Amino acid sequence: MNRKIILFFSLFIALGSQAQLKKITIDESVLQQNRKFGADKMTGFQWIPNTNKYVYYAEAWTKMLTASSSDAKTTELVSLADLNTALGTKLKNFAGLEWIDASNFIVNDGGKYYSYNVASKLGKLIQQSTDTQENQTFDNAKINLAFTEENNLYFYNRNQEKITVTKETNKGIVSGQSIARNEFGINNGIFWSPKNHFLAFYQKDQSEVADYPLLDINETPGKLVSIKYPMIGQKSEKPRVGIYNLATAKTIFIAPKGGLDDYLTNLSWTPDEKYVLVAELNRAQNDMHLNIYDAQTGAFVRTILNEQNPNWVEPEHEAYFPNAASNNFVWFSEKDGYQNLYYYSIEGKLIKQLTANKFPTREIIGTNTAGTEIFFKATGENGMNMLGYKVDLKGKQTLITKDLGVHNVIVSSDGNWIFDEYSNHSTPSKSLLYDKNQKATTLLESKNKYEGYEMGTAEIKTIKAADGTTDLYTRLIKPSNFDPSKKYPVLVYVYGGPHAQLVTNSFLDGANLWMYWMAEQGYLVFTLDNRGSDNRGFAFESVIHGHLGVNEMDDQLKGVEYLKSLPYVDANRLAVHGWSFGGFMTTSLMLRKPDTFKVGVAGGPVTDWKWYEVMYGERYMDTPAENQKGFDEASTLNYVNNLTGKLLLIHGTSDDTVVMQHNLALVKKFIEAQKQVDFFPYPMHKHNVQGKDRVHLMTKVLNYIIDNNK
Repeated sequence: MNRKIILFFSLFIALGSQAQLKKITIDESVLQQNRKFGADKMTGFQWIPNTNKYVYYAEAWTKMLTASSSDAKTTELVSLADLNTALGTKLKNFAGLEWIDASNFIVNDGGKYYSYNVASKLGKLIQQSTDTQENQTFDNAKINLAFTEENNLYFYNRNQEKITVTKETNKGIVSGQSIARNEFGINNGIFWSPKNHFLAFYQKDQSEVADYPLLDINETPGKLVSIKYPMIGQKSEKPRVGIYNLATAKTIFIAPKGGLDDYLTNLSWTPDEKYVLVAELNRAQNDMHLNIYDAQTGAFVRTILNEQNPNWVEPEHEAYFPNAASNNFVWFSEKDGYQNLYYYSIEGKLIKQLTANKFPTREIIGTNTAGTEIFFKATGENGMNMLGYKVDLKGKQTLITKDLGVHNVIVSSDGNWIFDEYSNHSTPSKSLLYDKNQKATTLLESKNKYEGYEMGTAEIKTIKAADGTTDLYTRLIKPSNFDPSKKYPVLVYVYGGPHAQLVTNSFLDGANLWMYWMAEQGYLVFTLDNRGSDNRGFAFESVIHGHLGVNEMDDQLKGVEYLKSLPYVDANRLAVHGWSFGGFMTTSLMLRKPDTFKVGVAGGPVTDWKWYEVMYGERYMDTPAENQKGFDEASTLNYVNNLTGKLLLIHGTSDDTVVMQHNLALVKKFIEAQKQVDFFPYPMHKHNVQGKDRVHLMTKVLNYIIDNNK
């Protein structure tokens, strides 16, 4: 066979294999990233309490498998069918299962709570709530079940008797629910004490908070639904902390020591139940006191620490008690520029700064039995990662995870075994088990579920921010048939705001699968995490204070500069899309930096910060009375005359986060300026469009860009 024939057959085989590659549909790209294309993982991994055994689920959460960490030999512990037979239930999966002890766990079947014993294979109903009851929270013994009903707090005791904790007739006074619109790390409002003798709870008086109207179109006629929405500079909720004593059936209240609308956050109990710790933050969010109160009387005992910062102080973690026999605790603080761990006595003495990293600590994930080693997650030196560490009470820090990437780390009860599941740029998912000597055993490694599909590649790079010194992470997705001799249009996907990071060292590099679909349509898809975004330290984030959008846009324009420097980028065909803060960035870029982008799609955008909520908005912008220049500068309504490109505005009509007033006011300004824009509502959707309707949304977004960026 001569060389020409060999080359012909080689080319034929190559073309044949390429022709066999499947195309990912837009529906799949929106709905199947974590389903059909989701990496194989040890789903629902949990350590069985006080053992070296663990469980996880297989076959779509219908089988519970178990293994001992000493040999990792897997057996079936219980099947969903057997569990349903034993309990007389019709559970569809094991989701929400919670262990009581080494032999028993709780499952929830639509508000009916059952315990199941894995040895006897018997179960029983232990508590039952109704459809009108929410925020169900068991005590630590899994006996008493607290819950809210409308605006009041109750619990069922061990005899399943309903005990009333609050009985407020004023609907504006709400107990047992999260407060401060879930800012400051708040995600619940019910706090059982360690030994279950007390029930603490958040209470908010929002009587003076403005009612905001939302329209329910599913009724005939349409129905007005009012929500409480505290806008920047206006009346806010007034918080208290209640402590109910189960022995006396009495409740005492803790009020803010400063302003009535200060924030009470990060509530925690001391292990001996004598004290409650509460972080009080002034409304200006620049002065925080960690206060301790007597649990029996509610009396103020002392301030343990005080933090002030002219930009903001943002407590997000409650005090952590590593040893159940001691009231010494660990506190998170950004006071040295990065979130680190500090070890305090209950008397307020700093015993030891445990970590002094130049990168943020993100979460404490456990301790050893003695409470002398604390396990935590932190980014490490590269902010795109999330790694597992431990530190002892003398400050000796050890990196546990051996590979760079984004890790989910779960520590056994005694701290001797560590489950680690991670992905990175080249690893879909890998599950490891570490022993106390940090020897790793691989439990599971996923194959790449995108094999056999046309799939582009992502390049991760750093460029300099507009300040000329700060490194910014970028991601550029190219199509599978990328040709550097061609010119490609670009879609810039942007968020840009606090507490978010789009470029990560995970599989697909933090991208949504629809971005890879877009690349296959002949696009480059670019993302840059500008200053103000997450996981880079306080200075990096707080540069935005008082003038949202300014430094963020300057950094995004550095990204545009970089794109235009690439020989394969068509600089005349740039598009931009983002949602929420990304919608604010999209409209800002289209109006304040005209002629940069030919087309933009802004979803749920903030258009004027005076209409945003108090808790988030005043942290970053202060109030209009304090910073009118900053508000005027940031308001996209002031720049409508600058529009030169095509702009599509999208909003969920029931958005209770960025209310639709933002978008409608902007549309009104465009009309007054005789500027044509496009607007598309998603009726009855909230701040984002979820479920099957999301396919419609992304089809709308991407088709609009393709059609108008030719």
